[in-house]
Amino acid sequence: MSEGARTFWRPADHPGNRKFATFTWGGAGLELEGGGRLEEVTVAYETWGTLDARHSNAVLVLHALTGDSHAAGEAGPGHPTPGWWDPLIGPGRPLDTDRFFVVCSNVLGGCQGTTGPSSLRPDGRPYGSRFPVITIRDQVAVEVALADHLGIESWAAAVGGSMGGMRALEWVVSYSERVDRAIVVAVGAAGTADQIALCSLQVRAIRADPRFAGGDYYDDLTGPSVGLSIARGIGQFSYRTWTEFESRFGREPQSDEAVLERGRYAIESYLGHQGEKLALRFDPNSYIVLSEAMNHHDVGRGRGGVAAALKGVRVPVTVAGVSSDRLYPRELQEELGRLIPRAGRPAVIASPAGHDGFLLETEQVGEIIRTALKRPTKAAPEFINSASWLR
Repeated sequence: MSEGARTFWRPADHPGNRKFATFTWGGAGLELEGGGRLEEVTVAYETWGTLDARHSNAVLVLHALTGDSHAAGEAGPGHPTPGWWDPLIGPGRPLDTDRFFVVCSNVLGGCQGTTGPSSLRPDGRPYGSRFPVITIRDQVAVEVALADHLGIESWAAAVGGSMGGMRALEWVVSYSERVDRAIVVAVGAAGTADQIALCSLQVRAIRADPRFAGGDYYDDLTGPSVGLSIARGIGQFSYRTWTEFESRFGREPQSDEAVLERGRYAIESYLGHQGEKLALRFDPNSYIVLSEAMNHHDVGRGRGGVAAALKGVRVPVTVAGVSSDRLYPRELQEELGRLIPRAGRPAVIASPAGHDGFLLETEQVGEIIRTALKRPTKAAPEFINSASWLR
């Protein structure tokens, strides 16, 4: 990994299991929804399984905010952490690699091999503050280019949770002819004021770090790591729940620290540790760019509103939410279930862990995926295998 305190991926680092593709869109570059342009985009991606002769068995797995292309596999050279959905991908697993060709790419704006703020521009300097505003739709446009590169005319399924769920929704709204079905987990049709507020506080924490330097901090080995750590703590608080925090930590002090002598409570130590871990593997600018892309998420923008946009979806969509999610509460998934013609009743992932339940409750998520992949793509709108849904 990169030298010094930061370990986000750079081209000189070990590639791990990554493959790379670079796109220029015929020399015109990628025109972004916000009016900017990227002359070229490099995408880092990983694959598992074998693409069949008809190129019809490909499944696109879409990661969340701080995920990357390493959805399955062990930690090792080039990969500081194990695959974030490892229990779900492999032979005999819900995303069965004996049956499917599974693809996961690092998202546009990320920091694990795909073009983002830490990437070098032609002048040899990182984009930094010069990286343009991007949206979820821009990220999906890059994923479309990757599908073309791989010779995949239509994905057998697009699967994602949180920010990945946003992209899965955009796939079925913008490119329904190129995806047979989607599995959308722990997200809504558009960012809410509550979600935007939490993201904006995290962004402000990073920008307030004296080492942020307006976004051009790449000559500083430490960079705004303190700001990123605080941002992650805010995020982690919103990802989990009161119940979990109370049962795990309560009012206990951290180890033998005396809280009345400026020692820490155990929950404070936990949030600090989560922030420090992320600061060792993630670029603060990417955290900002991707958080703001999530704030811009709105499938109804320019399409006559959310209801009009979702009404036009013509492929089966499986919607699921986490029972205790306070960041993307279940009413948002209920709305998707009502408005998408072939969604049906949302599945419920029973978990005390809040939003992170879509990453932690892999047995339940796996059952949802198995059931969804059995749904006929040309089923009647009311089709639903209710016996297999979790309540």
